[in-house]
Amino acid sequence: MQRRIVSLWFPRLAAERSLRARPVDAPFALSLFDRNSERIHDLCPRAESFGLQRGMTLVHARSFCPGLLTRAADPDADQRFLRILARWATRYCPWVGLDGRDGLFLDITGSAHLLGGEEPLLGDIRARLARAGLSARLGLAGTPGAAWALSHFCEGIAPPGENLSRIGSLPLSALRLADQTCTSLERLGIATVSDLHNLPRATVARRYDPDVLRRLDQALGAVGEQISPLQDAPGFAARLTLPDPIGLLDDVMAGARRLIGHMCTQLDAAQKGARMLRLTFRRVDQENRSVELRLARPMRDPDRIAALFERGVGAVDAGYGIDMIRLEAVEIEALGMRQLDRAQNREKDSLDDLVTQLGNRLGLENILRFQPVDSHIPERSFTLVPAAGSRPAPAWPSRRPRPLRLFAPEPVIASGAGGHQGMEPPSRFRWRGRFLTTIGAEGPERITPAWWENDDGWRGGLRDYWRVETGEGRRLWLFHTPQAPRAPGWFVQGEFA
Repeated sequence: MQRRIVSLWFPRLAAERSLRARPVDAPFALSLFDRNSERIHDLCPRAESFGLQRGMTLVHARSFCPGLLTRAADPDADQRFLRILARWATRYCPWVGLDGRDGLFLDITGSAHLLGGEEPLLGDIRARLARAGLSARLGLAGTPGAAWALSHFCEGIAPPGENLSRIGSLPLSALRLADQTCTSLERLGIATVSDLHNLPRATVARRYDPDVLRRLDQALGAVGEQISPLQDAPGFAARLTLPDPIGLLDDVMAGARRLIGHMCTQLDAAQKGARMLRLTFRRVDQENRSVELRLARPMRDPDRIAALFERGVGAVDAGYGIDMIRLEAVEIEALGMRQLDRAQNREKDSLDDLVTQLGNRLGLENILRFQPVDSHIPERSFTLVPAAGSRPAPAWPSRRPRPLRLFAPEPVIASGAGGHQGMEPPSRFRWRGRFLTTIGAEGPERITPAWWENDDGWRGGLRDYWRVETGEGRRLWLFHTPQAPRAPGWFVQGEFA
């Protein structure tokens, strides 16, 4: 059976991955800091129509396209997405490997007939990717090199034994040669794959790197080229079979600690940490009882894990005894080495353990923390995120203090000097059914609305904020709306400690 290889190339993988998550209706590009400046890493066809190219600085790009929208590139996320696509591609064949940072190789030898032939198979791949919002170029040939050349330069199928006739007219870069080597050969008039193939091999071997002939032979099938399939993620599990059944909590935890210590040693060697663990207990009546532990952070500290497991293990009904204990790391993440003997790290670990304990009762997604957002609008200067997936971050620097409590603007009834003119806070006002007297005020701080966002709460225009201290002990954050469409008014939006 002759070998058949599909090369699947995603020319805009990074940009399309980002647009799948957050679509935009404008010229779009991803930027990456390189050579002391922000440069275009990837872009959409609409941005290319303005003459933008990869590697161009953002300053230069915006001179061509002032309306260009950009986001920071994430090469690691792109690689994770490519691996997801590789797992998806196993629907067509069991042998799928990565091709650089933006492509896949599929060895469909003996499997094309399952979809009606090679052309229907390529058509099905192209249609499914198009529905997912991904543009792809496909090539099919008898070798990975020839398939790569077709996908990158002229999509199509090379029938068995016709690799040279299909790729012979393509430029030398179709052989995956270095740019410097291609330029050197083109200066001698060798511009295509056929030109290189017609040269005496001894001459090419004497004057050029052996990689030139090796790439040519790989494309034409004279030298084999293997496809390295994706390796399955390593599994971390341990099992302890007991000679006699046990049922006391201390005995069960002793066995669990032995398994936890063994697994943490394996995780440490692999530079991994567990995010979800499952302890399974087999009773003598052949029934199983399981305890799951979801962790706020990746962890491989056996003492901390055992302490977090103890409450769940104590609730297990051992029946007539447990004769087997199994520990499995259901979810793992990369976790590098870090210092563990400082008090600061111990405090962070204690907070993570508290989040873990509360999260296993209430759900980790229900334990939230405030995180700052880069916005001058008070209501948009923070967001709520799961505590298990984030770290505390310092607040955005502000020249003026902000109240500890922030709430929706509440109107007040102003009276006394200053309240009606808006030049200073009212000397007396009513808020939440109480009359308050102003004894000190500092301001104003003018905040303008975000004109590029459609925010109903800021339709009143400008706001002049004051920090007001009242004789009744309340320290409030008041603002006045001088450009309100109706009558200007005073509002309370926060309270200082």
